[in-house]
Amino acid sequence: KLHLVGLAGSERVKESGVSGEQMVEARAINKSLSSLGDVVAALASGAKHVPFRNSKLTHLMQNALSGSSKTLMFVNISPLAKHYNESVSSLRFAQKVNGCLSSNKRGLPGK
Repeated sequence: KLHLVGLAGSERVKESGVSGEQMVEARAINKSLSSLGDVVAALASGAKHVPFRNSKLTHLMQNALSGSSKTLMFVNISPLAKHYNESVSSLRFAQKVNGCLSSNKRGLPGK
């Protein structure tokens, strides 16, 4: 199986000035990304409970994030100075995920 999942970046509501439906969407995106971080951290630490069901995103990605699956993540950042904070935030998230996935010994064949 091959799953391709496109994730929107986190949204700083105060900086973007969004409101209404866009604000609801931004909050949902942020919640999903936070849940993804929680799942990755739980997998890396070998926790007995992994909160896959905390968001639709992590529930759908459960098979891709556990077991012997291979996962690849691309992070797009902006070279513009006005997007510096967003780029740094995205890179920190990627570093956190990469560190957790690299240290994950759970679910790997032969371990």
